[in-house]
Amino acid sequence: MRITTTATAHYVDSGHYRLTVSRTDASAELEGWLSVNLLASVNTRGGRDETYETLPPVLAERDGVAVFDFPQRTTEWQSKTVRLTCTPETIAVEVRVEGDGVLSDVTLLGGRAVLNTRAAGTFRSGVHARGVFSPTPAHPVNVVRPVSAPVALTVVGDASPGRLHAVFSPPPLVLAFCKDAPAGPTAVPDGPWLGASVRAGIAGLTFTELTYEPLDGGALLRFDYEGHTEVRGSWTSPAVVFRFASSPWEAITHHRADLVEHGLAPQGPAGERAAWWSEPIFCGWGAQCARADGVSPVTLSRQDLYDEWLGRLEEHGVVPGTIVIDDRWQLTYGDLETDEEKWPDLRAWIAARHARGQRVLLWWRAWSADGLPVEECVTDAGGRAVAADPSNPAYRQRVRAIMERLLGELDADGFKIDFTQWSPSGSHLKTYGSTWGIALLHELLATMYDAAKQVKPDALMITHTPHPAFADVSDMIRLNDVLEVDAAGDPVPAVDQLRYRHAVAAAAMPDHLIDTDQWPMPSRADWLAYAEAQPGLGVPALYYVESIDNSREPITGDDLRRIAAWWRR
Repeated sequence: MRITTTATAHYVDSGHYRLTVSRTDASAELEGWLSVNLLASVNTRGGRDETYETLPPVLAERDGVAVFDFPQRTTEWQSKTVRLTCTPETIAVEVRVEGDGVLSDVTLLGGRAVLNTRAAGTFRSGVHARGVFSPTPAHPVNVVRPVSAPVALTVVGDASPGRLHAVFSPPPLVLAFCKDAPAGPTAVPDGPWLGASVRAGIAGLTFTELTYEPLDGGALLRFDYEGHTEVRGSWTSPAVVFRFASSPWEAITHHRADLVEHGLAPQGPAGERAAWWSEPIFCGWGAQCARADGVSPVTLSRQDLYDEWLGRLEEHGVVPGTIVIDDRWQLTYGDLETDEEKWPDLRAWIAARHARGQRVLLWWRAWSADGLPVEECVTDAGGRAVAADPSNPAYRQRVRAIMERLLGELDADGFKIDFTQWSPSGSHLKTYGSTWGIALLHELLATMYDAAKQVKPDALMITHTPHPAFADVSDMIRLNDVLEVDAAGDPVPAVDQLRYRHAVAAAAMPDHLIDTDQWPMPSRADWLAYAEAQPGLGVPALYYVESIDNSREPITGDDLRRIAAWWRR
């Protein structure tokens, strides 16, 4: 890198980018892309962090790396320094504070301040782009949205308005910016792209949500710690790493490589891949929904119906290697005792499927406190159970016992783990331990994964968590529920959503199998297009047997014979 200095600025030319770093205020200019605001706010439960003086940056060069430290006087901390680290290909921004406090939220690329000029309020970085790519499916479907639209990368969400953005939970924590507007809801413009990713391993992921917050041509990033991360002495935030890429998929690839290089994500899966994991899947949830008529689909997770559906499939040459028994085969979500009215002899049923060369997975609703003693749960201010607490030794022991019962005594073959987006969220919530946010979700999945592998080493664990740091707690990444319409209210083809999600998961977790999922489908035509594409993108999963739940169109024998042919191919 070449660095030249004048009285007012340092000029960095790395060959990949040109950066002008101000010597008179806390800012930098990434040529053509960003006016980088180098303020930050590290807010606490005790109060908002406001900078009241910025000092000139201090430059240190070593081993081809330039480090600019921007000291800032602040209301909440003994000291605060924003660091800008430049390598030949990357620019990283982070903040370090010294003192004591409990984090509420943290902003980078901007924050609250009273500047040396006496301008005051919230300051943001300028973004000179037209679009921002989000790696997490959201509703309405908008893969590359206007740069003026916010993005949430989170482990908290559901189907309520403004919360349907945790289909991947967590997604890879990376955004990408482009100069062209997309041609449609799943279209991705040509490059160049500027990736912005979060460099942090599990220990640093104690926030629940990262949001990109634009306003009037400016933007900042906010990490929500919710009052659960305690600082004693000093603390350094995750770094936001900028790097140019040819596509958003390459930006995700860069994100994973950066984490692996810094020892913050595993190189790949935790164990060896069993051959049977790649066999096509039948999941009964779609068939349950299609059969439901005035009753809840969960009442139709029944042994007799699954036999009926599998029998019809086999009549037309569709023989899945793996069967997922979906919601609700169990009496309670938390303790997972078999509902024997629906499944009178689950052990024998599994044994019969094994005799036919098939494997059986059980659906598991993550986080559910249903059926758990309150002592093993995250609790609210009223002492009521909110979620299972993986930091509690008693709950971890319960999970081990559940695995012994389901994988040992019943001889099931693994789990489809759902609802990781129901991670506990709230500054008043209480846990046994001190972990929170994305890190607490990893602890939950690690508890389940390790306990399952102790009982059955080839147990298959399917999650919808395509963050590279979760590579060691999942064997297969599920692409999850299909959404419906774009921002204009127009339908978005299901197969286009499939290809987008597959590209995200394949870039973030290249050594993991991908469960292509298949629910819900708006029409028979959408279903057939989706099913034909599945074998070329991952492990095909079939959800429907008799009809499509949304359109009520019947599924014919010819349709099922097509599925069989696509699977053979």
